[in-house]
Amino acid sequence: MSLIPIILAAGQGTRMRSALPKVLHPLAGKPLLQHVIDACCASGVTRAVIVYGHGGEQVQQAVHADASMQLDWALQAEQKGTGHAVAQGMATVADDDTVLVAYGDVPLVRSQTLEALAQGLEGSALCVLTTMVTDPSGYGRIVRDAQGRVTAIVEEKDADAPTRLIREINTGFIAARGADLKRWLARLSPQNAQGEYYLTDCVGLAVAEGLPVSTVACADALEVEGVNNRLQLARLEREAQRRQVERLMLEGVTVADPARLDARGSVSTGQDVFLDVNVVLTGHVVLGNRVTVGPGCVLTDVEIGDDCHIHAHSVLDGARLGAGCHVGPFARLRPDTVLEETARVGNFVEIKKARIGRGSKVNHLSYIGDTEMGTGVNIGAGTITCNYDGVNKHLTRIGDRVFIGSCSQLVAPVTVEEDAVIGAGSTITRTAPAGRLTLARARQVTINDWQRPVKEKK
Repeated sequence: MSLIPIILAAGQGTRMRSALPKVLHPLAGKPLLQHVIDACCASGVTRAVIVYGHGGEQVQQAVHADASMQLDWALQAEQKGTGHAVAQGMATVADDDTVLVAYGDVPLVRSQTLEALAQGLEGSALCVLTTMVTDPSGYGRIVRDAQGRVTAIVEEKDADAPTRLIREINTGFIAARGADLKRWLARLSPQNAQGEYYLTDCVGLAVAEGLPVSTVACADALEVEGVNNRLQLARLEREAQRRQVERLMLEGVTVADPARLDARGSVSTGQDVFLDVNVVLTGHVVLGNRVTVGPGCVLTDVEIGDDCHIHAHSVLDGARLGAGCHVGPFARLRPDTVLEETARVGNFVEIKKARIGRGSKVNHLSYIGDTEMGTGVNIGAGTITCNYDGVNKHLTRIGDRVFIGSCSQLVAPVTVEEDAVIGAGSTITRTAPAGRLTLARARQVTINDWQRPVKEKK
């Protein structure tokens, strides 16, 4: 026997008013559907079925599972309701498998909740995940008898006035055994207000057969809230961020203002990390011990070593920093940038695909691209590496302890050997030898009899 989630992800999501399939809209840096897949992975499931429809190829390319879980895909060519959708995913389900129906637009569901739902099937034929809400409008109501046993789930459009007063609602998540679910799905009818095959009618069919129906209550209604429009997406984004920030603070991170930090990916931290206001962390971010990140910084797929300081309004993408580095303010580190220990990058500096050696400094108004830089180098303000000839990128090599004067251009491919000094304003096109001063600029000339132009009077 296996536990097999069937994740419904076929809807177009017309209320999103978007060309993007609804389940691919991002929340906390990942598609909605990816969150549900990840929750299934975390619950120990080894195989899941995704029922897809609108934007099928795009959906299949956008999500993935880790190596421990296999994803099977089932096409729902026509959207005829949740019962019809689940039926499309049953082809590979064995009679003794346990099926867990989940939804690709419910991104905050926890793996613990899915596990509890599967465990709730013990002693019953069908288990339904429910929750209590203040306003149940639009949801299916859980109808119980005088003994508290579930007798039916009634959809909003089919409910009478007393039923609409019920505040316990159906979340859509159910668990059932393969044989039972196949039998009930075959007996569903579209004779209802929406003309669809309701998965919820399986509850009434189970009750009619005298089989017990159990429920598992979800205490947090936001956990099982679906995304149907941009307002709901924004609300769940804030909840996802609240969860992330609380986790970080419980792990020892100081957050200047929890409402002004966005973590859109995976974040791991050492001790005594400080994150100032309006910081955005995306992708895979690793922060070492005693790292401080100033206000307005954006960090994407970075590894930052111990005791680094990222000053205000710096943007780091795909960079790796050794211990004790300083970056910014207003610096940009692009992919494949490596700063070795105690390197410094200052204000209005852009670095791309370059290695900055230990203790080297690029402090002001410079561009360093496609460069191998040694230790103890000083790059003067306004210096650039001219790495692109219009077709190809070329490498600049700068040896240890080099001093580059301000406003210099290093035209790659070029090498500046160790201990060389480049005079300010030089354009270097050939190797600058070790330990020598190299200049490459026009001689200064003063014209003694020159007259400043004067505007003619009309």
